[in-house]
Amino acid sequence: MNLAARTAMVHGLAIGTMALASATGAQAQELTPAQGLLNERFVFNAGLFLVGTDISASLNGQSSTNPAIDFNDTVGRSNDATRGRIDAMWRFAPRHVARLAYFNYNSTRSRVIDHDITFGDTTFNAGGNFSVNTKLSVVELDYGYSFLKQPNYEVAADLGMHFTDMKLNLSGTGSVTGPGGTTATTGAVSKDSSLPMPLPVIGVRGGWAVAPQIFLDARVQIFKLRANGYDGHWSDAHVGTTWMFTRNWGAGLGYDWFQTRVDVGRSDFNGNVKLGYSGLQAFVTGAF
Repeated sequence: MNLAARTAMVHGLAIGTMALASATGAQAQELTPAQGLLNERFVFNAGLFLVGTDISASLNGQSSTNPAIDFNDTVGRSNDATRGRIDAMWRFAPRHVARLAYFNYNSTRSRVIDHDITFGDTTFNAGGNFSVNTKLSVVELDYGYSFLKQPNYEVAADLGMHFTDMKLNLSGTGSVTGPGGTTATTGAVSKDSSLPMPLPVIGVRGGWAVAPQIFLDARVQIFKLRANGYDGHWSDAHVGTTWMFTRNWGAGLGYDWFQTRVDVGRSDFNGNVKLGYSGLQAFVTGAF
């Protein structure tokens, strides 16, 4: 092969490489805003969560197991409580993501009760005002692998940790029973209880860019645990839709449902809790 032929070949290869790079760049630019939620490196949601909460709990006392208190029946619901929620996702490889979610709920409700209520060693008397403050925070960190992956849809498996921390403060007029069944305190009394619940995450989630600017997503997680003083199960589900009004920004609506039932035998909490929340979330989305 003479010099002219070799030069022509090198020139042709250079042109072909440039054309391939140009085509690849054009293909990346052809991703729709909705497809960007499946392919961008960073995606986050931040919004307001309109949540209704169902909580019942019992705390064992000195000599007997107390019946569970249904706080919605006792002091009423607070469905109008609006709280914030943040979700952030880092796609560190095409099929691999790390996700962090945080939700916080704080509610105080009170009512004059028509029957005695016993929680642990504290009894609140009928005819008095009974107040319940509930603080709930949820942090979730998980890893996801997309076993089905296309530019316009993906299905992934998640594995990680879901940490729920619930704090209860009950106050009213009543009495506290000490060791041996003796009455230690009467009058204005209060009872604080904290229940941290670290739970593994196993689930499946999916996303689908159904139109250039419309994205649908769903997630289901479920687990049963019996270890370290915890014996219970929990489940979590989410569905949502997002409208991407620009390449990087969108807005959406979602519905979340979570429920857990746990029997706890620990020094800081000895009893059982049934906890659930559900509600509509309005959020903004960013993808970069």
